[in-house]
Amino acid sequence: MMAAALAASASQPIYNEQADARRDVAAAIAQASKTGRNVVLIFGANWCPDCHALDAQMHKPELASLIRRDYVVVDIDVGRFDKNLGLAEKYGVPLSKGIPAISVLDRHGKLLYAQSQGQFANARAMPAHDFTQFFRKWEPKR
Repeated sequence: MMAAALAASASQPIYNEQADARRDVAAAIAQASKTGRNVVLIFGANWCPDCHALDAQMHKPELASLIRRDYVVVDIDVGRFDKNLGLAEKYGVPLSKGIPAISVLDRHGKLLYAQSQGQFANARAMPAHDFTQFFRKWEPKR
């Protein structure tokens, strides 16, 4: 079942390759500030199967509702590891450890978490519970 979902989602681009990622991050922080949500930055690429696996998990009903309630999501295209490298560095994500790579910011843009060891680089093999547990851990404190 997961393989079918991945095949279907792999044909749909996740990352806008023409996006101004710095502007998108600033807009997400502004939106999070108004709504009390955190910001999740997802560094990845459309060619990456693990990026598609993460995206598929994030769109499953239980996790999707949690994310809608608690996060503003910014998908940041890294191309062939030749785009938005400065943003990845700014937010503490070593892309050399693999993608997708995630950083979580509070509603003011303060870094709360930066994936440092490629924790999601094997998203295809991760159980759904791991994704839910991660997003619950970094929910905004209310």
